[in-house]
Amino acid sequence: MHVLVRVWLPDRPGALGLVASRIGALDGDIVGIDVLERGDQVAVDEFAVMLRRSVALDLLVREIEEVDGASVEEVRTIEHFPDPRLDALESATNLCSAASASELHLILVDQIRTEFLAEWSALLLDAAVLASSGTVAPDASVLEALVAGTSASPRVADGTTGPDDLAVASLPKHDAALLVGRGGRAFRRRERAQLVALAGIADRAWTLLE
Repeated sequence: MHVLVRVWLPDRPGALGLVASRIGALDGDIVGIDVLERGDQVAVDEFAVMLRRSVALDLLVREIEEVDGASVEEVRTIEHFPDPRLDALESATNLCSAASASELHLILVDQIRTEFLAEWSALLLDAAVLASSGTVAPDASVLEALVAGTSASPRVADGTTGPDDLAVASLPKHDAALLVGRGGRAFRRRERAQLVALAGIADRAWTLLE
């Protein structure tokens, strides 16, 4: 099985190794570790683990939580492991390949939804939805309210924090906003920073297309 395990860890020497040892005790093979957030002596790490199908996921969780201070936020199986760095580069490449502003908008929302394994994404300008991806995106009035609420906080606006199920980034040259939502998995600081960076690339590409 391809398993992603998101773990809260005490940010101290040796904690990561102890979790890795617990996963190895179940014959799990760690093929990647992504540090999603750090702060207040706690780190949030996401482990990509190859695990035998005979090993129950709840057993994996119990084994990891035997480490003092460790807590599993989420565990799930997927078809293939994401590569955040490569995914971001591919998104940037696709954005730069757009031949028109409207094509750019569509590429942007599709790439963001796919890259963040999200349920929906949308690009909003002047209370109008320029493009959206997914089947459950809120309507324009709800999106406008979400943008207004998040922009009121500097820490939310710069991608430092925000609601668990929502990440927002601005495209300041066009006074537009990019939103992405997913339920059940909180957006972490590294993901929010990645969204802000991609929004900046899209903003610049939009200007060049004009």
